[in-house]
Amino acid sequence: MDFGLVLQTDPPASKVISLMQRAEQNGFTYGWTFDSAVLWQEPFVIYSQILSSTTKLTVGPMVTNPGTRTWEVTASTFATLNDMFGNRTVCGIGRGDSAMRVAGRTPNTLARISEAMKVIRALGSGQEADLGGTVIRFPWIKEGAELPVWMAAYGPKALKMTGEEADGFILQLADLYLTEYMVKAVKDAAVAAARDPADVKICVAAPAYVTEDDSPEALAHAREQCRWFGGMVGNHVADLVSKYGSGGGLVPQELTDYIKAREGYDYSHHGRADNPDTAFVPDEIVDRFCVIGPVEKHIEKLNALRELGVDQFAVYDMHDAQEATIDAYGSEVIPAVNA
Repeated sequence: MDFGLVLQTDPPASKVISLMQRAEQNGFTYGWTFDSAVLWQEPFVIYSQILSSTTKLTVGPMVTNPGTRTWEVTASTFATLNDMFGNRTVCGIGRGDSAMRVAGRTPNTLARISEAMKVIRALGSGQEADLGGTVIRFPWIKEGAELPVWMAAYGPKALKMTGEEADGFILQLADLYLTEYMVKAVKDAAVAAARDPADVKICVAAPAYVTEDDSPEALAHAREQCRWFGGMVGNHVADLVSKYGSGGGLVPQELTDYIKAREGYDYSHHGRADNPDTAFVPDEIVDRFCVIGPVEKHIEKLNALRELGVDQFAVYDMHDAQEATIDAYGSEVIPAVNA
């Protein structure tokens, strides 16, 4: 199993770069960041520094979207980084929850994401792409360029499209039941589209918090540091409920029940441990969606995720134990899972 580190690009950028270096030294192979231009610093500028400061780490956004940058600019940025450092980038893409809403725009449609994925992948790999009547190709891309595009999804239509079109699936939660349910939906869609389901990489991303023991006090602190994640996922779930309803069977009940007490969401606290809008998230959801507890609990859950077909676990490291989590994974968790 591959391991990734997910960070927000909060200033100073030097801290983001340092944590990514630390992650590579501890056996992580992917470095991901949020991409929301108003809330955080520009990730692609920072990727250049991360790539120059590491040797093997693959970097990319979790996730960009097709609305805040023109598609040829996105593709050119990835392709430039790959030309400078080798094929060490991946394009994670989604609807643009925070990036679009904070700027007063509506998240992108699945149809727009589908078009964007095709254009960005083709251009980033040195192929031609149609920008709506104008066919272009980057003349400076060298032979052998590659740009995989991984899609973030929750809902039934998005899961189907991921299996049909994406190179990878990003699932932002670590619940075993929901992972099995959604991975199956993606793989089934790939088979129905005459694709090899093994060609769709599966990445589960969630907060991880390593405690010294499983005492009530230690677990309570870990839950409070990770409760924000249930609120962030709740944004996407609320969109699904508004579209599909909560009792029609298209969205699992296990995913929709907990947002009934959700009252609102302030994006200025998006992805942060001190988010005041996540009090509605119960402990059970934190435990299911995240990976918390002593090292052995992490190993147990990650092994279970691997059995469900997960190729990568990406650690959301936004809490008060960033370095300790990276080090614990490097010294104990990653070696045990990959033994």
